[in-house]
Amino acid sequence: MSNQSLSYRSMELLQDYFVNPSLRLRNKLVELNSGLVRKVAHQVSKKCAEPYEDLEQIGYLGLIRAIERFDPHQGAAFSSFAIPYIRGEMLHYLRDRGSMMRIPRRWQELYAKGKKLRKELIEKLGRLPHDIELAGALGVPLTEWSECQLALQNRLPISLDAVVSNATDSSITFGDTLADPRAQQIRKLEEDRLQLQRAMGELEDKTKAAIECVFLWDLPRKEAAKYIGISPMTVTRHLHKGIEQLGTILNPQVA
Repeated sequence: MSNQSLSYRSMELLQDYFVNPSLRLRNKLVELNSGLVRKVAHQVSKKCAEPYEDLEQIGYLGLIRAIERFDPHQGAAFSSFAIPYIRGEMLHYLRDRGSMMRIPRRWQELYAKGKKLRKELIEKLGRLPHDIELAGALGVPLTEWSECQLALQNRLPISLDAVVSNATDSSITFGDTLADPRAQQIRKLEEDRLQLQRAMGELEDKTKAAIECVFLWDLPRKEAAKYIGISPMTVTRHLHKGIEQLGTILNPQVA
């Protein structure tokens, strides 16, 4: 069966499962999408000491969680939806076992260069550079740059103290929406990242750009203003507006 036929068949079954879930349908979906688990297990096994076979078995738990939570009416590809669940289950397993991800020193240096280069390209291009542009400027294949980012970002917190909700009875930060150090909340890491991505997608373009520049890319507000084409004061207004909107969108999910 070709990849296109496989994807079409999988989506048909996902729609059936969404309407009338059953163990038979779920098992069939696991079988059709087992390649996603093998792909992620292969990537993660290269960065840790755990056997590939163990990671593969753990990954199927993430695939099942993704099948149970996928809404075919949202328009997202199932593979894009499922991979964070699969990877999250493996990373949770590694954290529980106390395994440390083996991050090559070269990747640590590459990540640092990439972060610096991103700011330079923003200044030069007047926009956020694409990963393929960063990889080309760094002189590495796109696949290596993507894996380097994955490995480092799974270990390094980014702007976790940024407040996204200022409700009268509680305050919610980016850290709250991404993960909590307590074990029972770590499992929600990838799911919460997806929720945050969807919430960001509902913001106006300039509001979204302001939050991305300041909170995700660590740009000073003056540089963010230059990139977006607005004043620093307007950047601040967009940040307040975006934070309030994210809080409204995320609050029901957090609750």
